[in-house]
Amino acid sequence: MSERRRRFKQTQVLEERLAAEAAKLRDQAQLLPPDQFRDEVLKKPRQAETGAHMSEWLNSPGLQPPR
Repeated sequence: MSERRRRFKQTQVLEERLAAEAAKLRDQAQLLPPDQFRDEVLKKPRQAETGAHMSEWLNSPGLQPPR
């Protein structure tokens, strides 16, 4: 018996989802006391923003495949 993979269509582009996740994580981190744990939590929004920038860069019209 094979298990079927659930598929669903994304309503937002990746960059928008990553930006929303980064904003949500920053808001949550503001509620924490300033310490090492808060710094660790703030790494995730930076990673999400970096991922969004990389995705934009990879999808940009200026980036052309080698000929």
